[in-house]
Amino acid sequence: MSIKPPFTDLDIKTSDSGFYEGNSIPIALISKGIMVILVLWALILPENANKLLGAWNGSLLKGFNGFYIIAAGGFFFFLIVLALIPSIGKRKLGMNNDEPEFSTFSWFSMMFGAGLGVGLMVYATAEPMGLWGSNPEVLSGAVEANKPEALTSAYRYTFLHYGFHAWAIYVVTGLSLAYYAYSRGMPLTIRAALTPLFGKLLNGFLGHIIDILGVVATILGVSVTIGFGVSQLTDGLYAITDMAWLMDLSGKAPTPSTVGLISSLLMIMVLSIISAVSGVGRGVKYLSNLNLVLSLILLTVFVVFGSFGFAMSTYGSAMIDYIVHFFSLSFNAYGTLSQADFVAALPDAVKALPAADINAIYSGATNAWGSLSGFEEKLPETFKALENSDTLAASIYEAGTQGRQFGWQAGWTTFYWAWWIAFSPFVGLFLARISKGRSVREFIVGCVFAPALVCFAWMTILGASAISLEMSGTADGSIIAATTTNKLFATLQVMLADNAALLSGITIMCVVLILTFLVTSADSGILVMNTIMSGGEQETGIKHRIVWGVVMTAVIGTLLVAGGGGLDALKNAMIIGALPFTVVMVLMCVALTKALIRDGIRGNQKS
Repeated sequence: MSIKPPFTDLDIKTSDSGFYEGNSIPIALISKGIMVILVLWALILPENANKLLGAWNGSLLKGFNGFYIIAAGGFFFFLIVLALIPSIGKRKLGMNNDEPEFSTFSWFSMMFGAGLGVGLMVYATAEPMGLWGSNPEVLSGAVEANKPEALTSAYRYTFLHYGFHAWAIYVVTGLSLAYYAYSRGMPLTIRAALTPLFGKLLNGFLGHIIDILGVVATILGVSVTIGFGVSQLTDGLYAITDMAWLMDLSGKAPTPSTVGLISSLLMIMVLSIISAVSGVGRGVKYLSNLNLVLSLILLTVFVVFGSFGFAMSTYGSAMIDYIVHFFSLSFNAYGTLSQADFVAALPDAVKALPAADINAIYSGATNAWGSLSGFEEKLPETFKALENSDTLAASIYEAGTQGRQFGWQAGWTTFYWAWWIAFSPFVGLFLARISKGRSVREFIVGCVFAPALVCFAWMTILGASAISLEMSGTADGSIIAATTTNKLFATLQVMLADNAALLSGITIMCVVLILTFLVTSADSGILVMNTIMSGGEQETGIKHRIVWGVVMTAVIGTLLVAGGGGLDALKNAMIIGALPFTVVMVLMCVALTKALIRDGIRGNQKS
């Protein structure tokens, strides 16, 4: 029995005239309406916005933490199966005579810059350093924080967050969009990836909803990326210029001030809009090539002046450990520990304490960012008065391990998966845009394994050098004490302390690199949003690129203000916005499986 041809008649109605000429009015107006409401809420009621976003995020993580973890693991293994099946892996994304538009170098540099460039600059040293002090092995008491024995587990989770799972999230979206666009001749837009499941229903409001989810997720994902990058750029500008107005110097460690953040943001977004107006073939391509060259220079500096031997030995042992634990890392989701369950495990003498003191004990024992010594210091006086309170403290802290591990996973791994998922409409569509003519296997290997291996080397060479400086006592705690976005500059200051001229030059280069990574991410995001808005057109009007650049600037700026000059509001909004798109991505996998199987049968019938 023959199979009927696939549904490809996707009709996304766009305006024929007026301001929205060439754009889908429902997608544009609803997407902008959601963003306007968010911006006005954050401007008018910043404390309320930050508080409610945090509460919603906490509730969402309690209910959907496992869903995020298992979905990310499933995406990777789904792609591996596709790449290993010979008849699927060799299929070209396009017609048989289609050739790749970009050279392998430009393809990789654009992929690298758009996908993880800013994250790698912010977390190059902060990620390994932070996980060296806190990870599930540390929280369980198996190893001690900030000690040599915690190094392997620190890199196990560093590789998890920036490795194969991260890129698999991007590639699920990118492969789906590229397959339908180039092999079936459909518009390069999010709804096209679900046509095998919903067919002509996607020509109506259901299709608009899916594209709107993609636009909202893209705005929030890119906003968090730029939010982190803006903070690091401000740190770098302060390191170069020493202009006090860029920083808030009232705390233990200098942090970017609100004025500094907004000033840096405006500079980035103006450059991003200019680059977006010039298009993918010019602005994005040239900036991406520059990013890759400057990244290699920075890596070389760490190879020469850092602890390269220590980094390479760490790389080898960490890679083996990562592979050994790969399956459990993919699917092991920690559960919550309710206060009732925690209290039920307490000795009767502790249960008899006042309710307020029991609440404090529960909070301390399940605090993922605390330690046993910190827990013991903050115990209520009523507890300290109990007989054998020291022994009790250790056992009660151990009873809270599950709660600490859940809090850690929600704050680290699930945050990353939500970030990459929110980023995936943007990166996935961008990967599809630059990958016409490549095979399915080439796309998966090139976009999952190649950049992940580079990320591993980057995180090990930069991060292990920072850890080595702390382990040897050279840094004397200065890198650990630095803020997340300032850890790279703190590492450079210690590592290059005897070479002021080189330190100054590399710091300036890092600021340029951060700036170009930010501009690349922002202008690519603007181009992608306009592609979705225009029903899949790859060449969109200049005025709408400018409008979406302004919208993104407003969203980032107001959420930074709502967060008191921090990133919490941005992060909370992004995790909330990523959840519905995670469901869309799961459906993409189902749809692509159906499409590949049925297209294979159709091909066999023709032959």
